[in-house]
Amino acid sequence: MEVWSFKLLPLLGLLGYVIYWFFGMVEVYWLKPKRLEKILREQGFKGNPYRLLRGDQHENDKLLKETLSKPIQLEDNIIKRMMPDVYKTLQIHGKNSFMWIGRYPRVTLTDPTLVKEVLTKYVTFQKSYHDLDPLIEILFTGVACAEGQKWAKHRKIINPAFSFDKLKLMLPAFQMSCVETVNKWSRLIPEGGSAEVDVWKGIEGLSGGVISRALFGTSYEEGSVIVELMKELASLTWEAVRSVYFPGKRFLPLKRNNRMRAIDRELRVKITEMINKKMKAMQAGESSDDFLGILLESNMNEIKLQGSKTAGLTIEQNINECKVFYWAGQDTSSTLMLWSLVLLSKHPEWQERAREEILQVFGDKDPYYDGLSHLKIVPMILNEILRLYPPLAELSKVATEDTQFGKYFIPAGVQMMNPQIVLHYDPELWGDDVLEFKPERFSEGVMKATKIQGAYFPFSLGPRMCIGNNFALLASKMALSIILRSLSLELSPSYVHAPIVRVTTQPQFGAHLTLRKV
Repeated sequence: MEVWSFKLLPLLGLLGYVIYWFFGMVEVYWLKPKRLEKILREQGFKGNPYRLLRGDQHENDKLLKETLSKPIQLEDNIIKRMMPDVYKTLQIHGKNSFMWIGRYPRVTLTDPTLVKEVLTKYVTFQKSYHDLDPLIEILFTGVACAEGQKWAKHRKIINPAFSFDKLKLMLPAFQMSCVETVNKWSRLIPEGGSAEVDVWKGIEGLSGGVISRALFGTSYEEGSVIVELMKELASLTWEAVRSVYFPGKRFLPLKRNNRMRAIDRELRVKITEMINKKMKAMQAGESSDDFLGILLESNMNEIKLQGSKTAGLTIEQNINECKVFYWAGQDTSSTLMLWSLVLLSKHPEWQERAREEILQVFGDKDPYYDGLSHLKIVPMILNEILRLYPPLAELSKVATEDTQFGKYFIPAGVQMMNPQIVLHYDPELWGDDVLEFKPERFSEGVMKATKIQGAYFPFSLGPRMCIGNNFALLASKMALSIILRSLSLELSPSYVHAPIVRVTTQPQFGAHLTLRKV
């Protein structure tokens, strides 16, 4: 009898573990989501009932696929096309509503005051990666995704690269890339005639050239391979974000998984080569005004100041910062430039006003920093573009602890979605002409145009505001200054208006414009 009892012990242990695991899964995937749902509903939030594992994602993906099959008019509200799930939820459940992202409820914030609170309380509300494939961290890395002390350390070391003094030094790189693009387009235009051009391809090349030269001191040809790899990685990452994740999925030999890892390996090799080359040049006494050189110098200075290597960034962290700025810098700049050209093609009166100002400020001179900073019409246009077509459609955060949030109690684990695109199109905040392109809204600056902080946040708000926002704005001012004094723009008859979220706000079918020499 004792022998049988001894043999049963492992089986009983295994059975106990299975029971423990089972109830743990029940708690994580059913009981906890239902508790969060109950707390939200008791406070007046509305949404669909929780469904095991998938939440609302399956229905949302079907809705998105259907919506993206149809283009829209330039005058239409782009929320319906870019975020049909959010639009539908708001229509059905009202402004105090939530959706299910897997097992987590995501509250949609439409009150600017609450948005400001989430985006400024960056310790309580942090990046939301719940139930997402961990492979997305290949793209979402570096200072943009770090939290706490890690973020503070990275930001301190990176800050010098984006000071106005350093941005001034990058202007020749901006200018060179812009002139190359304009010359390329001009060669397509016959004398006295016009040419139809998909400017999206050209703008991607332009911003890729700006990033390669200004941030890393290479030519576009040298950096183009990295730019193309980052674009492919961003596309694959967005597929991963939209798909339902289950534990262990990242380890499966799926085509997307394998390609994301292969891209990551290739990027690391190329960026490591760039870093080593830059380090050798700096050790030889060469100065560097590009982002990579300033980053490495700032990193070394921090190590010397603190007297410890741990005070600086590791090689791996430097690689991650280069990756995120290759992607984020290129994508943010290119989308802002692109939608500026499209909207100015639609509104020739503003195109002409911008051109007159540019000629008045610069004449035949190359655009220079002080001149760019004195432009008035162009910044108004860019601010309105950022309202209508923000680089990101939304910013999601997750409550890391139970917290009192305005009049609401938000338990840990609830996601808070801050949708720029919803607040930027809210007639209660902007007026009945909210769908119209009216740069004059910003004639007295951003603060007076918005009336309340949290209504306008194309680059986020507070301490976590995008570190590269001045870079993107300066690059866009330079691009418009060079393009508009050389070319006039019209919408081509073949232009199809189809904004889409591919991490950033991009044109689904390109952007075909008719170009003429001025």
